[in-house]
Amino acid sequence: MEVKKLKKILNQFGENVKFEYDLKKKNWFNIGGKSKVFYRANNLKELVNFLKVLNNEEKIFILGAGSNTLINDNLFDGVVIQLAKNFNNISLLREEIIVAGSAVLDNSLSNFAMKNNIGGFEFLSCIPGTIGGGIKMNAGCFGKEFKDILISIQTIDNFGNIRTIPSNQIKFNYRENNLSDNLIFLSASFKGYSSNLKKIEVEMNKLKLLKKKNQPTKIKTSGSTFKNPIMQTEKKVWELIKESVPLDKSFGDACISQKHCNFLVNKGDAKFKDMKKLIDFVAKSVLEKTGISLEKEIKILE
Repeated sequence: MEVKKLKKILNQFGENVKFEYDLKKKNWFNIGGKSKVFYRANNLKELVNFLKVLNNEEKIFILGAGSNTLINDNLFDGVVIQLAKNFNNISLLREEIIVAGSAVLDNSLSNFAMKNNIGGFEFLSCIPGTIGGGIKMNAGCFGKEFKDILISIQTIDNFGNIRTIPSNQIKFNYRENNLSDNLIFLSASFKGYSSNLKKIEVEMNKLKLLKKKNQPTKIKTSGSTFKNPIMQTEKKVWELIKESVPLDKSFGDACISQKHCNFLVNKGDAKFKDMKKLIDFVAKSVLEKTGISLEKEIKILE
């Protein structure tokens, strides 16, 4: 759709709609260009209206915390939506069951569960990003995944139709599920188990120390770049990278973390092409050395 027409039909959404919006500061890599349209949805009623106005005539990309996303330096010819305000609420539905909006940070949900003496959410304290993104990729660590605590999710499609999907109707695999890419996750309900704050806090601190010991922090990175190839080998992906790739390899300011080689880093002002070259170089090197084809865990917006 032409920008002129978009500006006309989206005028009703005021300051929540931006045109040619810079996405560079919206992701942990600190890489990327602009989006033709950027929309901050504050509540469900506005989001439904926005999607109905668009009528599925534009590509849509949902951006959470940007912790697992690499964005092209070119203009994204579509609409980037970021859920805000009313999608950032957490509540206790009943004993051991929590409802969280998809914009809630994983760590915030973990802390909420702890304060309400609900166990099973400790692993979320080590996962960057939002609930929506976590469900989308069935995120996990230390032996637990989103599917293990999920009861149901509320979704909306690109035409503004809302439905609730029980988790037992979703097929979850390692870092993925079978839900359509045209669904936007609005909220989810989760079930834990009765515990006590002190016990939960001890477990969370233990996991955080493990993460700090093994993974880089406070740098421009997007977490694990590739999935563990669990169907092809028992080796972890970092082991395959370590034995296949010169770890001092870099393209521009895109380099490999010395602390965890499945983490790629923007050490300064890396461009999209630099990071993409490094990703492709690592994958090609592992394939040539081991015969194993790596699958990307990060999402690329091109």
